Amino acid sequence: MKALAAVRRWAKTEFDVELRAAVISVRDILDAGRTLGVARFQAPQGVDYALFNGGGLSLAESQMKAGHYDVPAAPQGTFPDLTGLSCRWSPVESKNGTILSLVLQMAENADPLAYDKIVQQVVKLSDRLERGGHPVPVEGAGSSWPPPGVTLEAHASRGAKSLKQARRKLLYDTFVGWVFFKMGLKVGGFDAPHYARTVGRNADFRKFDDGLKMTLDCDSQTLTALESLLKQAMRNGIVKFGLFQQDQAMMTCIVPSIVTDNHVHFIDGASGGYTQAAAQIKAG
Repeated sequence: MKALAAVRRWAKTEFDVELRAAVISVRDILDAGRTLGVARFQAPQGVDYALFNGGGLSLAESQMKAGHYDVPAAPQGTFPDLTGLSCRWSPVESKNGTILSLVLQMAENADPLAYDKIVQQVVKLSDRLERGGHPVPVEGAGSSWPPPGVTLEAHASRGAKSLKQARRKLLYDTFVGWVFFKMGLKVGGFDAPHYARTVGRNADFRKFDDGLKMTLDCDSQTLTALESLLKQAMRNGIVKFGLFQQDQAMMTCIVPSIVTDNHVHFIDGASGGYTQAAAQIKAG
């Protein structure tokens, strides 16, 4: 709760953005008639992602948006610990035609088994794509200098320092890193080519948060097949879905250390991605 409160204050101070934050007990979720299933998905060794089903997470989100279980912002001058939060990779261009953001949810009163079948069919269609539609190349995403997200990272890392000081330090650090990746250097425990290859393996281009979410490098034939399948499933009262197309994918990264493989990378479409797809669901 302290971390959430600090992030709320930081977002308001740095960007004048009002974040919501809430903490709801599992007991309250169960008492409301929902369940909270949690699975652990291991990407490569040392990197785990949590997956959720059962409606509990969606209930928690709706309660938060209604103003319940609120975690107030921390006092002015509070800074969260955002160590390792970065966004230094360049946006990834589509090779197959479009970067597709897909959000798939179960319709109200739908048969869970029927919904599970549609999810399996969607995954099977995406598996026809090269590497299952993974938008990040095997060799890793590209980088440029200065990185496009350097100012955002300065906001995240500056703490009590000025934004200019934090940005100057990051420009120096990212220049050194850019040279390492450009030249494929290996120094001490850091292996730039290995790190870049690990980025894609550790990225969450497919996940399940009370519904399937995917960021795919998709061709036109697969897009047509997905639209046909999902529209029919929606007419049958099984699913709600949103599909949003854009030219690029982007990553936000958590990097505890550059010499270990436990860095994680969150993928979304570069033009709003999951947010735009979810908005289609809300619009009906």
